[in-house]
Amino acid sequence: MGSELRAQYLQAMGIDAWRLRASSVDAQVVSAQAVNARPCAVPVSSASLGNTAPDIATNTDWDVLQQHVADCTRCDLHRTRTQTVFGVGNRTADWLVIGEAPGAEEDKRGEPFVGRAGQLLDNMLAAIGLDRARNVYIANILKCRPPNNRDPQAHEVACCEPYLQQQIALIQPRLILAVGRIAAQNLLKTDVPLARLRGRVHRYGERQTPLIVTYHPAYLLRTPGDKRKAWEDLQLAVRVYRELGGGATA
Repeated sequence: MGSELRAQYLQAMGIDAWRLRASSVDAQVVSAQAVNARPCAVPVSSASLGNTAPDIATNTDWDVLQQHVADCTRCDLHRTRTQTVFGVGNRTADWLVIGEAPGAEEDKRGEPFVGRAGQLLDNMLAAIGLDRARNVYIANILKCRPPNNRDPQAHEVACCEPYLQQQIALIQPRLILAVGRIAAQNLLKTDVPLARLRGRVHRYGERQTPLIVTYHPAYLLRTPGDKRKAWEDLQLAVRVYRELGGGATA
């Protein structure tokens, strides 16, 4: 991507154009277990779910998984949703972006991160050479919208977790970008505030996939002064990706 075009995207984000640093990753590498790990979300047994608990086998493919999600009634969110929001993007992408849950517009359209927050996320990704239609996949912790956009509850996260885990297993991303407090805390199984999770390279899952934490674009719309910090997070993510041998994204 040319510097002029990148500057245009950064201007759309509302921040000055900064250059990516060429230095090696100097952020502290932290495992999910090393950040005050808390117990996993409330476990949900097959007995408590009746016949609604899907069998998400490790060889479940995309079509079967998406149908599982569309048919899901594992928690009460299915009663208030318009439709499930499965995910969008390149299913073989190196980059995986994970947010918290669909909002009203996402519930209506069936695609994550649309509306004003989605436009800002697209600008953030475009500034580092990523496009949801080409080289990144976008998903959420929850596949259904919580009423009134409230925070996801622990049992809802537990019900949805097998779907997201299988998406991650199918994609096998080289880098995960956790967008917002709820996504970061649930992925890392921690209550540590987002501000303390930023600026580090975390590791997710058995494959120890690098995970970078940044702000949710909806928060950045409310707090534009933190957009520069979000740009620092994206710079860190790019440096980590390059050191993995991923080359330039832009």
